[in-house]
Amino acid sequence: MSEVTLSHVEKVYPDGYHAVRDFNLKIEDKQFVVFVGPSGCGKSTTLRMIAGLEDISSGELRIGDQRVNDVPPKNRDIAMVFQNYALYPHMTVYENMAFGLKLRGLPKAEVDKKVKDAAEFLGLQSMLERRPAALSGGQRQRVAVGRAVVRDPKCFLFDEPLSNLDARLRVQMRAEIKKLQARLGATTIYVTHDQEEAMTLGDRVVVMKDGVVQQIGAPLDIYRKPVNRFVAGFLGTPPMNFIAGRIAIADGGVWFDEGSFRLRLPPPQQSIAGGTSVVAGIRAHAFKLTSDAAAGFAAAAEVVEPLGEAVDVTFTAGNAGDLVARLPAESQVQPRDVMRLTVEPERIH
Repeated sequence: MSEVTLSHVEKVYPDGYHAVRDFNLKIEDKQFVVFVGPSGCGKSTTLRMIAGLEDISSGELRIGDQRVNDVPPKNRDIAMVFQNYALYPHMTVYENMAFGLKLRGLPKAEVDKKVKDAAEFLGLQSMLERRPAALSGGQRQRVAVGRAVVRDPKCFLFDEPLSNLDARLRVQMRAEIKKLQARLGATTIYVTHDQEEAMTLGDRVVVMKDGVVQQIGAPLDIYRKPVNRFVAGFLGTPPMNFIAGRIAIADGGVWFDEGSFRLRLPPPQQSIAGGTSVVAGIRAHAFKLTSDAAAGFAAAAEVVEPLGEAVDVTFTAGNAGDLVARLPAESQVQPRDVMRLTVEPERIH
């Protein structure tokens, strides 16, 4: 079993900086968990405590049945892939992948088989005699992953391994890491600041801010039911729109009233007392164009950004400031157009 359990784990540096606060999480065997959040939120510090590269100030860390707070990194049976890949420049690809196995004293034949099996899976067979300087960024990333794979560890740790790659290669390598994890069935913890990576890779996502866990759950659960405004605004592209207003009781229904336009609310939110000040959260793709002059609200298009199958339209409505709607490409909206938009009540947070 390679469960990883963090109980009330904290990290306080000598200068008093509280990097991680009361972190509690149980990662099941073979699960792929992603830590996501802005820079400085404590996600990499937490990963480094799991790896043994940072001391734990308080709390308990267990890998399997073993408490590992004071166990050296080399005895934790984990493998880590770093952002900068950390390859030895004077060694060939083969030597980089074999180095850790040789240090452990494995027989030469076993080392050779493990390296070549990993190289075949990662498409590195023709590069085994090259040095890192002769490889592209994506190839170096695969070598770093291969060096981790050959060790057959209890747990894989990835610290923003794709951040140095261009956008297209990031998408490709993301798919390769997902396939690798599924094939190996290994417990994997992955750190990223990219919420798209978090959504596409993780079985579970841990959203962090200022050293504190904000929400833990399946990617779509967090996206559809964020527990607070930070999570709502952090996950999703474009970010969720936030509009300040009040609850109004009128025309036999309960409404969100911005002051210059109103949106009907769904039954679960109709228990909020009339007159209460609230903030409505609306995803960009929840807005729909309508030709019904009596429906929805007027919106003035400011910026139009074609995306291929869709178009992002930055618009203003009432006193709400700049908002963004993601509309079908065939919408033919142009800057300075006045549109009418509606929102399904069930898609208002």
